[in-house]
Amino acid sequence: MVTGMWSTRQLADLAGTTVKAVRHYHSIGLLDEPVRAANGYKQYGARDLVRLLRVRRLVDLGIPLARVADLMAVDASPVEELRVVETELAATVDRLDRVRAELSALVEQGGAPDLPHPWSVAGAELGDADRAFLLVSSRVLTPAAKEALRAMLQDHERTAEDVAFERLPAEADEATRQQLAERWAPQVERLTRNYGWIAEPAALAANGSRHGDVLGRSLGELYNAAQLDVLLRLSLLVRRGEG
Repeated sequence: MVTGMWSTRQLADLAGTTVKAVRHYHSIGLLDEPVRAANGYKQYGARDLVRLLRVRRLVDLGIPLARVADLMAVDASPVEELRVVETELAATVDRLDRVRAELSALVEQGGAPDLPHPWSVAGAELGDADRAFLLVSSRVLTPAAKEALRAMLQDHERTAEDVAFERLPAEADEATRQQLAERWAPQVERLTRNYGWIAEPAALAANGSRHGDVLGRSLGELYNAAQLDVLLRLSLLVRRGEG
């Protein structure tokens, strides 16, 4: 005997959800396929509604769909399962709080959303290549190195040489490259004195030489040939000045 009396849309409305959600629950096995009328349309009864309401309740609690079926299958109160979900949700809330704090800082102070905290504000004015290199560095530097780099970015005021380096075309002639390196050298010497680690950034990689290689390769691929040549000339000039 067919007892169903609600269509899929009516069932969805009663449960406060959508037809698309009901169909998805069917596809992943949370809802059994209902009986069908002679015309082929699905018909749902009270048991279907109760099942759907239970699913919706667990979903509203923030329980992932992958866990809903297991929780509904537990005869007694699923305390242990709920504790696991509670722990996971607590971690999610902590992450969202951190994200919200970062978004607030970006809105209030401005910054580059593609850069991770704490560099998003300090590195906002950098060029594309520098920001890309920072992004890679965020995955390989030690926490102490990240903080030191943030401090340097925050303290350092961009100069005409910084901008000239960012805009340097790959086909820049040798004289242009040498002149830029010479003009830039005093600034880099000061930074090296205040932040000695910048001379050997790979030494601050979290996993030693392996991550140091990541930095070296990224440097070689993110900057053009003229920029890399300027960096080499600059390194030689700074070392010569230290000697």
